[in-house]
Amino acid sequence: MRAELQGEIRELKAKGVMPGLAAVLVGENPASATYVHMKGKACDEAGLYHETIRLPLETTEAELLALIERLNADHKIHGILIQLPLPKHMDARRVLHRVNPAKDVDGFHPENVGKVSVGGFRPATPDGVQQLLLRSEVDTTGKHAVIVGRSTIVGRPMAALLLQEGPGGNATVTVCHSRTRDIKSVTRLADILIVAIGKPEFVSGDMIKPGAVVVDVGVNRVEDPTVKKGYRLVGDVRFDEGTRVASAITPVPGGVGPMTITMLLYNTVQAARQWVHR
Repeated sequence: MRAELQGEIRELKAKGVMPGLAAVLVGENPASATYVHMKGKACDEAGLYHETIRLPLETTEAELLALIERLNADHKIHGILIQLPLPKHMDARRVLHRVNPAKDVDGFHPENVGKVSVGGFRPATPDGVQQLLLRSEVDTTGKHAVIVGRSTIVGRPMAALLLQEGPGGNATVTVCHSRTRDIKSVTRLADILIVAIGKPEFVSGDMIKPGAVVVDVGVNRVEDPTVKKGYRLVGDVRFDEGTRVASAITPVPGGVGPMTITMLLYNTVQAARQWVHR
């Protein structure tokens, strides 16, 4: 998919436009820092301009909002990405809502959230999951898709995308969450099981219908003294158990993470294209 972007990037550069992405990182969250680094590396490989703006933990919300306003007005920047989570003294909703919807490549602004079903920027992770299913030739039409997790970042927009008419849609969708009774009985109905609950290895093998397609969105650090770093990354699904039951399953790390970054590149190029056609 990143290779497919090259032609469009060349066309934009021929018109004097270099697609540009700014990533803003507040504090020293190691996982966030790693993720932002990966985004910058992907921009370099794709030939996009990018800036990573690192702010100290004590940065005030007012200072962050002022930075966003400067980026909103910067013609070199077509996409703005505020790395979550933000420090506790900041209102994430207020911060994300300050990003110009036309530069909101994460798809978190209310205007883009409302357009998920009809246009606008799609949130990068759900969009990446749908593309992963499409590119892997997983037919979603008429299938029962069960989503574990109802966040506004993944669960809810994922449901909207799977319900749409057209490729990657036309599914029957059930959304599970922390209040769902007997969640195992629901997940075992899934032809396509998408897990984004943020709990390490929450889904066991006996919660998966034999032959189901499993997409694991979770990325969790768990302590592991047997490895040099002292921790390892696991998903929301017990991968070893899942491989014995599912017909296809995404790994962690890998799988959804690289797709999320790919969709950020796509959204940045789309934002640059819209800027050219203003």
